[in-house]
Amino acid sequence: MDFKKIKEEFWNKGYVIFDGFFPDDLMDHYQQLILDHYSTNTDWEHTNAYISKSKTEVIPWFPYRENKPYFDGIDKNETFNKITDTILNNSWRNLYSMMMFSKAGSKGQAWHQDCPPEDSRMYNLNRLVYTHDITEETGGEIVIMPEAHKAGVLPVGVPHEDIEGQVVFRPKKGTVIFLHGHCFHRVLPVKVDRVSSNFRAVPLGVPEDITDICVYRNMRYKFSTEEMIEERFY
Repeated sequence: MDFKKIKEEFWNKGYVIFDGFFPDDLMDHYQQLILDHYSTNTDWEHTNAYISKSKTEVIPWFPYRENKPYFDGIDKNETFNKITDTILNNSWRNLYSMMMFSKAGSKGQAWHQDCPPEDSRMYNLNRLVYTHDITEETGGEIVIMPEAHKAGVLPVGVPHEDIEGQVVFRPKKGTVIFLHGHCFHRVLPVKVDRVSSNFRAVPLGVPEDITDICVYRNMRYKFSTEEMIEERFY
């Protein structure tokens, strides 16, 4: 594995993708654990006002906050963390591990940046892991704007509208995407129940509430107080 090339690609494009990173049997095991959890926990955790405004429908689960370290096969994987070392110059820490579930027929996630981009040093690193195939039939493709981590604030506009230059990906089971939190990204509408996971990390010195404020094309939203702190008109 050429770690120098990985680092260059990440910092050039804002993301780097590894197909078949994790084995199918591990992904199948984790997929079942996640589905078992959501079989009894499928209520939205956000307010109706947030869902309506953000055009984002995803149900998060933070297992490690519940003392359920079920996913150490990912979280403690040596190569997974060595790539993180490479991208973040051996100076980082785990932020949190989040499982994400979207119901069939839901909107997915509108264009967003995970945290405000005004200070380029303050960002999170998404480490997205896919425990099942994302296909045209399932919907829920991830859309990324290359190099947008260097572009400043996400432009004002229609939340789910295409942006010229966007790239659509359909990750397979076992795929990992390392994605800069300032890079514009979204998830397309979901046709069947969709699962993904995010083992977020941050550089040392970045506050643990870095992702409390999310930037959408039509607003900035603060999760801790469940309020829109800026409306962005188009």
